[in-house]
Formats: sequence, structure tokens, C-alpha cells
Amino acid sequence: MENIKLWDNGSTPYYNEEYGQPETYVTPHIVPAEKDENDNVKKTGCVIVCAGGGYEFRADHEGDPVAEFFNQYGISTFNLAYRFAPYNYYAIRADINRAVRWVRYHAEEYNIDPEKIAVLGFSAGGHLACMGATQYDAGLEDGDEIDRVSCRPDAAVLCYPVVTLFDDYTHRGSRCNLLDGIEEPLRGELVEKLSGQNAVTSDTPPVFLYHNADDDGVPPENSLNMAAALSKNKIPLELHIFPNGGHGGGLYKSLEGTRQWPHLAANWLKRLGY
Repeated sequence: MENIKLWDNGSTPYYNEEYGQPETYVTPHIVPAEKDENDNVKKTGCVIVCAGGGYEFRADHEGDPVAEFFNQYGISTFNLAYRFAPYNYYAIRADINRAVRWVRYHAEEYNIDPEKIAVLGFSAGGHLACMGATQYDAGLEDGDEIDRVSCRPDAAVLCYPVVTLFDDYTHRGSRCNLLDGIEEPLRGELVEKLSGQNAVTSDTPPVFLYHNADDDGVPPENSLNMAAALSKNKIPLELHIFPNGGHGGGLYKSLEGTRQWPHLAANWLKRLGY
């Protein structure tokens, strides 16, 4: 599979060769083109997949296998190789925003509807997807042509996500890695700003939330409180809490009940026109 850098060689913002990580890239998983009754090629929806890993690594089982699963539903996907510690918030947020811009800018060549781009993430990757769905803009005034494009996703799928950065229910390792090196008072301001339940507005895109009730790594209150904030702002949402599964199982192929979550998410996206 081809890995495609989101920025031209050497222009990735905040890039530090000494950190031993490649420049940010995506791996496309594109479904074959189909035609409608008038022999016109039908555009597909698309999902940008963000694996979990506490902003310390990226869990492989939450990356390409998940991207390939959504292909079965006729949805193209891009697995995002975002940066993690020792990179912090500045680089990591730049990666998710750029991924949405990049896919939208290149939508035509991948036969993707530019108004059907979703972000999907697990655990800390769920926090990244949540940042993408709440911390966006309509396009930047500087940068290259891609930077002029909106980075607002059209939907978000959050899987056992880290939503809050406050002490009550956060995953402290994810918070520590995301905010490493950021001094007060800015660090405190970012805890507030990047806690998804506080960042929901009337412009937030529709959200699908999935969690396991016995998750003791990232408590289900992360999803429950996010759902409450979405409901308060009248944002379309779907929420599923399964009784077991713990944390970090990805597709949960062998766990009865819980393994239904990706099918529920895919069908939700299809109802949104993906």
C-alpha cells in the first residue's frame, strides 16, 4: 500500500528528525468506482482513521484493519499516521486538520464526495478525532493551496475515546503526552479547550459514540458526557455502551455483542450518505 505525505518533503510543520518518526502520511484504502443508472461514476464517502495508543504510539490493530473493514461497506478510508510523543498538541492537531484538508483537496482524484469526510478514532485517537470535529477552521490565509481548504469534518466516529482532559475521567498518559512541554497558564487553557464536551457548538458535525461499560482505562463517562453536550446543542448523535470488552480491542471480532459496533457505525455513516 502507498503511503502519501500530507506535506511536501521537508515542509511538515514542527517536524523534528531527532524524534525518529516519519513526516505525517496517510495510507489510502479506496473502494472500486461504481456507476449509477445513468452510467455516471458514483462518489463515495470517506473515513480518516486514527488508531489509539495514548499519544505514545499508534496501535496497528486499530489502523489498517479498521480502514479495510469500512471498505466492505463501500466507504473509502485513509489510515492517518499522525505524530505522537515527544511531539505535542501543536504537531498533533496540525496532523488531523491537515488530513481533512488534504482529503478534501484531493477528493476528485479519489472519487470522494468532499462533503462526506468523517474522522474516526480510538482512545487517544478518539481524542484526536474529537479535536478534528471541534477544533477546525474554514481555511487558512497562509500556507499552500491545501491550507486554504476547510478542515471541518462532516461526521465523527469516536470509539472508547478520551474526550475530557480534566482529572475526573481523563486518561492521564494521553493528556501528559499531548500537553508535554506546555507551560501554565496555556496548559490549563488547553485542558479546558481540548475537553470535547466543552467544545461542542451548534456547528459541530454529527457524532457516533461507542464505549464499553467495563472500560477502566478510559471510563465510559467520556462518551456519556460528550453525548450529553451534543444533545444539549441539538447535534445528531448515536451512542452505544456495550456491557463488556474493556479497552483497546479494536474491531472486537470475537466478542459477542461488542463486535457489532463497527457494523452499527458503518450503517450510521451510510444513513448520512457515505
